[in-house]
Amino acid sequence: MEQRKPPQYILDVFADPICVKDIVRGILHTIFFHRYFPSIRPSSIEVLDLTLPLVADPELETLIDTRVGQLIRQLSSTSSPKSSVRGSLVVQFFEKKRRKGGGLGWFTGGAKGDEEVCWESWCLEVTLATPKTEMERTKVMKAIGSTLQKTAMKIITLVNRDKDHIPPITTSETNPFPFHIELNPRVEGWGKTIGMF
Repeated sequence: MEQRKPPQYILDVFADPICVKDIVRGILHTIFFHRYFPSIRPSSIEVLDLTLPLVADPELETLIDTRVGQLIRQLSSTSSPKSSVRGSLVVQFFEKKRRKGGGLGWFTGGAKGDEEVCWESWCLEVTLATPKTEMERTKVMKAIGSTLQKTAMKIITLVNRDKDHIPPITTSETNPFPFHIELNPRVEGWGKTIGMF
């Protein structure tokens, strides 16, 4: 049986150095609000006059803040006064599946146990703009607000439309689906497998 490739959703995020942290945090929390299955106490945050959901889970908030901080440091260290800078964060949700035994031992993955299989991926492509004048800043802030609203609506549309790929909950663990947030992940392919890229 061939495994289906999990859906990957790409979100283009536009921000300036002043509001990038709040915008990326808000978008990540919006994704997790719709895909984090443990019991949560819903909350909200205001980002550029837009109310976004907030998952009030200390462990998740710490992970989000850590990854957003890493992204900001990376964007700041590569910023150029003449152009915008890009970076990305990828959120992946997994299900634990029982690894099938058998085969030829270690070479074919004959070990038994659980493996994590990705069932959904969200890629935030963040573009950091650095306006030079007050007029440019006004235009950039207007574009940022518009992009944030469109991104939040895109997330809501996608999570409401695409539900069939979500695996059934088969465990009594608090969080049935592990997740990862990666900064600038490498492209999948044979080069990564053999350690070339």
